[in-house]
Amino acid sequence: MFVDRVKVYARSGNGGNGCRSFRREKYVPRGGPNGGDGGDGGDVVFTVDPGLSTLLDYRYQQHLKARNGQHGMGKNKAGKRGQDATVRVPPGTLIKDVETGEILVDLTTPGEQVIVLTGGKGGKGNARYASPTNQAPQRADPGGLGEERRLELELKLIADVGLVGHPNAGKSTLLSRVSAAHPKIADYPFTTLQPNLGIVKFNDYSSFVMADLPGLIEGAHEGKGLGYQFLRHIERTRILLFLIDISSPIPKADLETLQSELAHFSPVLLQKPHLIVASKIDLLPPEERHGPFLEGLTDLALSSATGEGIQTMIHRLGDLVSQNRKENEGA
Repeated sequence: MFVDRVKVYARSGNGGNGCRSFRREKYVPRGGPNGGDGGDGGDVVFTVDPGLSTLLDYRYQQHLKARNGQHGMGKNKAGKRGQDATVRVPPGTLIKDVETGEILVDLTTPGEQVIVLTGGKGGKGNARYASPTNQAPQRADPGGLGEERRLELELKLIADVGLVGHPNAGKSTLLSRVSAAHPKIADYPFTTLQPNLGIVKFNDYSSFVMADLPGLIEGAHEGKGLGYQFLRHIERTRILLFLIDISSPIPKADLETLQSELAHFSPVLLQKPHLIVASKIDLLPPEERHGPFLEGLTDLALSSATGEGIQTMIHRLGDLVSQNRKENEGA
């Protein structure tokens, strides 16, 4: 099951109380203060695990709690620090405050770690307050309280190329043809109910990640069909690949609908580099596959069934991805 949005309750640990204690030893009737400090409470720490691709674990584990720090003890013994609550999430996870909608952190880099909730500070023991004028301090501080928040975790897939097309346009078939991915393929709409990723090789040492995303229909920006479940993920991609089913009654109208839905969701999406590709050209007579029928509509045409045009598309996408990576590195 692919889960890309969950809400959780998170709480960091309280700090331990400082200890009020005095030396009580034989022949030392008036021993000085020896109360230790309390331990700090544990933090709630989010870490990016590239081995994860879903937030499924947190659909069932909705309470994330760090441990409290231990109280201080006599003989100047400090309490132990509370254990952190370490939360592993996939790359591309946004963490938001449910109450305010504020984005607290955007986790994209594998191995990245961020403290989202800080544990309370441990209280000071009375040994801390000893002085020449106050040799028997009674003061010992309580531990600080931890933080608590309702958080929303939202996953936006990170891919080099995002496949954009109507349901049944051939996106899953294309991904299975150019990579080792095995998405579900059938001849009815909305076969793809969750994103699928595949690694596409385009020369001896280079590759890029292609995402097959749920099909887009008119009104998706208003939540129709799979709505935001699709559009949320397309935001992360470097390159868009518009896949147009050439067997559709009005291919040009299909392209305009796709572009309109992206523009309504976020105009920035249409500023991304893109290719417009006609799919299923094996359904056309050979003399029409590269004729005026496709001119002005698509950049190239292909057939996932026969393999025609596949390598040309891969190299075109590879060049766009390489160029985009260099531009982002130089930015």
